[in-house]
Formats: sequence, C-alpha cells, structure tokens
Amino acid sequence: QVQLVESGGGLVQAGGSLRLSCVTSGSIFSIEHMAWYRQYPGKQRELVASITRGGDTYYLDSVKGRFTISRDIDKNTMYLQMISLNVGDTAVYYCYAWSDNRGDFGRGTQVTVSS
Repeated sequence: QVQLVESGGGLVQAGGSLRLSCVTSGSIFSIEHMAWYRQYPGKQRELVASITRGGDTYYLDSVKGRFTISRDIDKNTMYLQMISLNVGDTAVYYCYAWSDNRGDFGRGTQVTVSS
C-alpha cells in the first residue's frame, strides 16, 4: 500500500501559479503510474494529468499548456506545476498512485482561484 500526502494548495488570483506536491511512502517501488485528479463540489473526480514509471504523460485538454506533471524519484515526490490559473481550476486536487493492482488517493488539497 502507498501513502500519499498532498500540499501546496491555496488561494491565488486568476492568472497566478501554484505548485502542488505529493509525497509518497510505503510500497513506492511498486508504483506503476501516478496522477492528479480534481473534484468540483457535487461532481465526480476527473483525471487532470498522469505520469507513468517511464515518464509518459497525459493531460486533460483544458489544462494542456498550463499544467506540468513531474516526479522526483529521489525525493519520492510528484508535482503539478500550474500556471495561468482560472476560476474553472478551483477544486480539490488529489494525488493518486497505482501499485500492486490497487489505486490509492491522498486526502486532497484545496485550490481556489479568485477572479
């Protein structure tokens, strides 16, 4: 099992930037891929970006060119660099990891973008 702890959320004005971090612990060597999800109130979580063990990435169309997902293996940390934020990016952001045939989420971090 993998434990995931997110940080870096907060309040930012439209056009601003934030960097989310996700520190992993536990069975980290079995992680096959990781991702960031976000959830709007009353909605299901949606996949924002993902990164495989080999470094292949995926982005939701609405964040392409604005968000960058990355991993620092030595620090057991995954990042989501977000620029040009808009009010539509306001949500709770969750870190996700797939390992040992199971997926785990962190508790989430709130990102609020003001107009």
